[in-house]
Amino acid sequence: MRTMSARSLTVCQLLPALNAGGVERGSIEVARALVAAGHRAIVVSAGGRMTEELATTGAEHITLPIGRKHPAVLATLPRLRRLLLERDVDIVHLRSRLPAWIGRMAAGLAPAAQRPRLVTTVHGPYTVNRYAHAMLCGDRIIAISEFIRGYITTNYPFVDPARIVVIPRGVSRVEYPSDYAPPAGWRDGFDAEFPELAGRRWVVLPARLTHWKGQQDFIEVFARIASAHDDVVGVLVGGHDPERSAYRDQLLAALAERDLRQRVVLTGHRNDLKDILASAELAVSFTREPEAFGRTTIEALSVGTPVIGYDHGGTGEILRRVYPAGLVTPLDLDAAAARLAAMLDDAPPVPAAHPYTLERMLEATLAVYSEITGVSVAS
Repeated sequence: MRTMSARSLTVCQLLPALNAGGVERGSIEVARALVAAGHRAIVVSAGGRMTEELATTGAEHITLPIGRKHPAVLATLPRLRRLLLERDVDIVHLRSRLPAWIGRMAAGLAPAAQRPRLVTTVHGPYTVNRYAHAMLCGDRIIAISEFIRGYITTNYPFVDPARIVVIPRGVSRVEYPSDYAPPAGWRDGFDAEFPELAGRRWVVLPARLTHWKGQQDFIEVFARIASAHDDVVGVLVGGHDPERSAYRDQLLAALAERDLRQRVVLTGHRNDLKDILASAELAVSFTREPEAFGRTTIEALSVGTPVIGYDHGGTGEILRRVYPAGLVTPLDLDAAAARLAAMLDDAPPVPAAHPYTLERMLEATLAVYSEITGVSVAS
C-alpha cells in the first residue's frame, strides 16, 4: 500500500460561473471541505451571485471568463497557465465542457514536472460528440450516478472503466434532517398565498416547467385519482422561462379541460422548497427522460416525505436503495396512478438514514484527490 504524505494540496476547480445551480453548489462545498482540512482551494469562473458565499469558505476566487462560448476564450489560456504555475496547483478539477477544454490545454502547457493532475466530474448525459471528450480527460472521472457511469462506458468505450469513480451528490443531514418541520407561521402564509391548498393533503412535483420534467404526466395521473381523493391537491413547484411560456399555457389548458384548476396549482419558482416538501403528503418524479441524479427526490426523502418516481436514471437508483415502494415503470400512467392512490391510503414510512449525504460525497471526493496525488486529504 502506498504511503500517503501529509503536505497540503492546492486544488483549482474550473466552471463557467458561480450562479445558482448544482454544479456551483458542489464546487463551493468541496472548496469548504478542502479549506477545513487544511488545504488550499481555488475556484476559477466568470463570477456570479455565489462568489460571496465562496469567499466565506476561505477559498480564493479568480475571475476569468473560461466558459465564454466565443473564440476570445482562448485568450484566457496564458493567464490560466500562469495561475496554475504561480499557485503551484496540484489538481485541476474540471466541472463543465468548455472550461474543461481550456483547463486541459492550460495544464498541458505547463512543464511536465509542474503539470497538475486532472479530475473531471460528469454531471449529465451530454450530447455524444467530440465536444464532450474534454470531460473524459481526467486521471479520474467522477460520475454522479451509476446511470452516468453507464452513459460514459456505453458512448465512449475508449475510456478505461478503472478511471471512473461513482460519487453521487448528497444533501446535508444538518440542513435536511429527517424530523425537519417548517418554521412557525410558514404554513399559514403559504395557505394564504394559495388558498386552494388550505386544509388539504399535497402531492408535489418539484421541477422547472419543461416538457421532459413530466408535469403533463402528473396531470394525467392526478386526474385518475382525483375523484376518489377529494382531500388531495396537486402542487407543481417550479419556474418557467417567460419567453417560452407556451408549455405553461398547455398545462393550464390541460387542467381546465379536466376541471382541475382548483385541484392543481402552479406555484412558480419558490425559495421555500424544503418547507413545501416537508409539508407534502407525497412527492413525485415523473421525468420523461432519465435524470443524471435526482436531487429533489433525495431532498424529499431526507425530510421524511415518501416519493413516487419513474424507475430510470438517478431517481430510480435512489428509490431502489432508499425507498423501493415508490418505484413505477417509466411512462406507465395507469401504474403510476395506482401507486399514487395506494400510497395516499397507506404509504410505507421513509427510513431516517440513507447513503446520499453531503458528508459522504465530500469524503469520497477528497479520497479521489488523495489517490491521484499520494497526499492525505482527510476532511
